[in-house]
Amino acid sequence: MKPSMIAAVGLLWAACLPASGQDFPDGPGRDVVVRTCGGCHDINRLKIGYTPDGWRTVVRMMQNMQAPVTAEQWPAVTDYLIKNLPERARPAAAIIPGPVQAEIKLWPVPTPGSRPHDPLATRDGAIWWTGQLSNRLGRLDPKTGEMKEFVLKSPHTGPHGLTEDAAGNIWFTGNNLGLIGKLDPKTGAVTEYKMPDPKARDPHTLIFDRDGILWFTVQQANMIGRLDPKLDPKSAVKLVTSPTEKSRPYGMALNSKNVVFIVEFGANKIMSITGADMQIKEYALPDAGARPRRLAIGPDDRIWYSDFARGYLGALDTTTGSVKEWSSPSGPKSEPYGIVYTKGAVWYSESGAKPNTMVRFDPTSEKFQTWAFPGAGGGDIVRNMVVTPDGNPATANSLTNEVGLVTVK
Repeated sequence: MKPSMIAAVGLLWAACLPASGQDFPDGPGRDVVVRTCGGCHDINRLKIGYTPDGWRTVVRMMQNMQAPVTAEQWPAVTDYLIKNLPERARPAAAIIPGPVQAEIKLWPVPTPGSRPHDPLATRDGAIWWTGQLSNRLGRLDPKTGEMKEFVLKSPHTGPHGLTEDAAGNIWFTGNNLGLIGKLDPKTGAVTEYKMPDPKARDPHTLIFDRDGILWFTVQQANMIGRLDPKLDPKSAVKLVTSPTEKSRPYGMALNSKNVVFIVEFGANKIMSITGADMQIKEYALPDAGARPRRLAIGPDDRIWYSDFARGYLGALDTTTGSVKEWSSPSGPKSEPYGIVYTKGAVWYSESGAKPNTMVRFDPTSEKFQTWAFPGAGGGDIVRNMVVTPDGNPATANSLTNEVGLVTVK
């Protein structure tokens, strides 16, 4: 955003103080915080609070996005956030011993305030991440620690989801600009596929099926998309609306029969979608308050889901429709999030626990084992996980600006 545009937006927001922000404590920086943050999202989202280091990272994120705040105003804004909006109360991480040995290693990404959102473990052994608020994709060689970042074609793309095609191209969702992107890692060139419907403004997660078709969710627009890479970018994308209103299609996984499954984060449902005509089938979860956010599929095609709202791990048998659930070790406020199935077990992270945990659940014994994320940041927040070619979970850790690898021994 040009300086003149920043000034114009700042003057516009200065014209009135959002009523929803009038209950924020007085102090230097308050009005700038309320006007600026309230211009992008619900100002009350700030009340969840962060640690001082967390707020400093959030400020870097806002600066990356060229929030209309002057250089002179940032110190007061940062001090106001740290002083008046401390971290919310979070459940203590429940650490449960068990038979498996695992080591968690974290690497800070090069650009401050990147907000690594999704990880990707590629066939060559690298771990990629989306720098959602730095307009970059990044690549880590976990053997050497070497990192490389790729700046995207359009400013403020908002890269979110991440996957790889058979040729080694890296595909991503442009969450801010309503597009799907393809990066050629050899040249850094990016091809963009725009959404054919302006309502599809926030592509979210994406996955290839075994026929080379790219499927993706569009969360706030309540849509699912299908992209055929063989077609011209102007005609490659098809969209369909979820049959459940405001269901917020979110995480995705592929089963052994090449069927795409999607959790509906705005409802207590999981759906499947198949074919060029994009046929949808929904499965209702028994608790009306369930809000599945991510999912993983085991070798028996059971759907394992993280119930973010209730603090549960769940399993859906799509053949019978039966559901079984287990309370997550750190309790109802533990906010289970990123999840994978590997090495004969379900692995997921409790993003609400302090520190975050890596949880292992053995489907045979139905027993949990947990590890705490290391470091001062304690893992905050693992939004998604993937499995490396050798079967280890890889993570992207948003608020600590890190990517991670869990080596199972």
